[in-house]
Amino acid sequence: MKVSKEALRNARQFLRLTLKDGKVDTDMARRIVDTVVKAKPRHYIATLEAYHRMLRLELEKRHAIVENASTLENEQCDAILADLRGKLGADVTAEFRHTPELLGGMRVKLGSTVWDSSVKARLDGLAQAFQS
Repeated sequence: MKVSKEALRNARQFLRLTLKDGKVDTDMARRIVDTVVKAKPRHYIATLEAYHRMLRLELEKRHAIVENASTLENEQCDAILADLRGKLGADVTAEFRHTPELLGGMRVKLGSTVWDSSVKARLDGLAQAFQS
């Protein structure tokens, strides 16, 4: 579905109002949504859908998904989270997942950026090199 220019412009304006010092203000986001739903301006559904997408992408920038082939101890999780916070800022959160398909190593996804040091990624790279 194509979103109108007006809906995108309004959604971007709402996002700017929602961000305080680069962080999402959830109370402001709720107030914006409540106000728009009550007022029901033109293209309000498309505006809210675009705003929701922009908010989701903004929140994903600060939430890391860490996948590991083996289960991690709490100390290891804390060390990884501390390292991520040291490099990316204190407001980074992390979710740890056990993914045996990786065979070994780790994959970290933060927003649209992925760091993959898993054995599976290396084997896939070798397979592609041999096919070329």
